[in-house]
Amino acid sequence: MPPDPLARLLADPPALPVAAGLAAVADAVRRGGSSVVQAPPGSGKTTLVPPAVALAVGPGRVVVTQPRRIAVRAAAGRLAHLLDEPVGETVGYAVRGERRGGAATRIEFVTTGILLRRLQRDPELTGSAAVVLDEVHERQLDADLTLALLVDVRTHLRADLALVAMSATVEADRTALLLGGARAAPVISVPGALHPVDVRWSAPPAGVRHSDHRGITPAFLDHVAATTRGALAATSGDVLVFVPGVREVEQVTRRLIGRGGLDGLDVRPLHGRLSGEEQDLALTEGPRRRVVVSTAVAESSLTVPGVRTVVDAGLSREPRTDHGRGLAGLVTVRVSRAAADQRAGRAGREAPGAACRCWSQAEHAHLAAHPLPEIVTADLTSFALEAAVWGAPGGAGLALLDEPPATALAAATDTLVDLGALDGDGGVTEAGRRMAGLATDPRLARALLSGAPLVGARRAAEVVALLSEDLRAPGADLVTALRAVRRGGSAGSAAWSSAVRRLLASLPDDLRDHRGEPGLGDDLAVGTVVALAHPGRIARRRPGSQAYLMVSGTGAVLPRGVDPAGLTEWIAIGDVERTPGARDALVRSAAPLEESLALDAATSRWQEDDDVRWADGRILARRVTRLGAIELSSVPLGDPDPLRV
Repeated sequence: MPPDPLARLLADPPALPVAAGLAAVADAVRRGGSSVVQAPPGSGKTTLVPPAVALAVGPGRVVVTQPRRIAVRAAAGRLAHLLDEPVGETVGYAVRGERRGGAATRIEFVTTGILLRRLQRDPELTGSAAVVLDEVHERQLDADLTLALLVDVRTHLRADLALVAMSATVEADRTALLLGGARAAPVISVPGALHPVDVRWSAPPAGVRHSDHRGITPAFLDHVAATTRGALAATSGDVLVFVPGVREVEQVTRRLIGRGGLDGLDVRPLHGRLSGEEQDLALTEGPRRRVVVSTAVAESSLTVPGVRTVVDAGLSREPRTDHGRGLAGLVTVRVSRAAADQRAGRAGREAPGAACRCWSQAEHAHLAAHPLPEIVTADLTSFALEAAVWGAPGGAGLALLDEPPATALAAATDTLVDLGALDGDGGVTEAGRRMAGLATDPRLARALLSGAPLVGARRAAEVVALLSEDLRAPGADLVTALRAVRRGGSAGSAAWSSAVRRLLASLPDDLRDHRGEPGLGDDLAVGTVVALAHPGRIARRRPGSQAYLMVSGTGAVLPRGVDPAGLTEWIAIGDVERTPGARDALVRSAAPLEESLALDAATSRWQEDDDVRWADGRILARRVTRLGAIELSSVPLGDPDPLRV
């Protein structure tokens, strides 16, 4: 029998700090079936702990979660390389739309969302002997929920399922209490071996703000690019630049390339929307010095070799929800001190390095100590649906690190009732189960499932992909944006095409080939799908105004420069954002709609009420028909009852 590749690896492991704790991890798993590994980024826990767990549990697969697709691919590739095997043999991976592995795969890296889908389909995780949850300190909503479901499985279905949670920073003790139940799981702490990092402060020039009502300011991005150029001149080795989002990655990359002076260097973008080949370019050392401009994907769950200097813009994107106005989305916030330390540590993984922070030391003292858990700030619609499908409405009875806020949970439940995913008593409907099975946001799942018979399966998938990929809509016009990505060649076209294929493949057989109702052009087809996804964002133009009123009750205005002559009475809004100090929200993308389609998409918001009130010393009574906050019609009522006033 050939030697076990995992045993061979651990017999002479790489010189990584976590190697000193592997025996303790294996012992804890054998004795009690759970443990928490606390080790800083760069200690090797993602690479070496899964093989140690696999050898400890024996037969059966070890599933290892990562928060992002890019980290899944990178972790699987790194471990397979150490085993001198291609990915797909002993080590495999699964991400949305792609899987590499087979019967011989013993360690499988997956995104947290993939594991969540498997748990809902097969709570016993047939064939799996252990689950390793990596990067639990990031406190992403999917990860918190998956941890709670796994504890539930281990408590009630599979006491033999080994659970290991790995954290780079805080809350190891709280996680240990959840995993161990009556007795806390053992915590194995492994010190890091980071090299010294020289922190340098590079505050922007006077008068330069990092953001305004339009987003990150061009002047601040100029400052980030200038700080990067200064770091290149003052240091050696590769430079890793942290900016908050994909658009900022593209803009800083253009600034660095477009102004010249970087001959002999490679500037590589890094974010989750790039193809695997493009991501590999950023994650692989080359013959020339590199500048890698990245979102937070490189903050803790990825290793970017060769980096000696970090340039940190000091910003991140986090989910926020305005429950009063029914608006949810990602907002740009100042980075926490813990996250800034994580980023700076990237410069000291292989040798002494430097971290250039694009803010002042005085500002640093006022940053939050840690980022907030997503369950406290994020939209909870997906969470509420998953919990209902599991049989724990609202997360009741689940071992959550933090309870969901009551207001946010109530708003999520209302949204799911609007979508037809939950009934009036909070129970999951058959439509809700189908939505949960599509592995996308419930709103988009509803739009795909209900939109396919109306506009055709392919067109519904195209519009849903447009919404899910967050592509820019020129002039806030989603129809124009759709036609642009169909032609190809524009930014995001490749990712959009891939998303369309994945969404079509996910549709049930009875919908996949549906051609839709005849005679519906692209304009109304796009509006219909958007309305199905966001019934609360259906809007009607206010009389005598260019502003709109949404079903949710929030006002909305289109961006400056949109031709008023082209405004339709009804629109379906795909993306809208709050503007500080403004009465109405700003529409980022929308499509035209007709009233009949609006009524079909927001059926649960239709209501008819009698409005009886005093006005100018007399009783006025009328019967009002509304779609949410939008008044559709009214008729006078005769002989009103004074007692109802």
